[in-house]
Amino acid sequence: MFKEMKTQTHLKPGQKGTKRLVEQFGDALICVRYRYDAGRGVRLKTVEIVVDEKASQPGARFRDEELVCLVVAFSEKALREQLKAAGGRWDPAEKLWRVAYGAIRGTELEERILSD
Repeated sequence: MFKEMKTQTHLKPGQKGTKRLVEQFGDALICVRYRYDAGRGVRLKTVEIVVDEKASQPGARFRDEELVCLVVAFSEKALREQLKAAGGRWDPAEKLWRVAYGAIRGTELEERILSD
């Protein structure tokens, strides 16, 4: 039903056309949309509201057995030793470390993963 409708206006809380809805929903209001159904000749006012909020941890980017590349400078001896203890191997051609993600998950080394 909504897929065929055209969204004409997208308003943020506080803008003209949202005042009563802000009073009704308060901080839970995310946005107000006006949708038009040309087939039926009607305009719909829809609201997006927050109905639940829970603490969440983002999902892991890598599987535990997946090899990841890390950047650790030669002068960071403690981190290099930590990598060696976790089974990490130095790749001289690429000039970076490779280690299984599961061995460094939750450690300070996780922040050193080279992003694609």
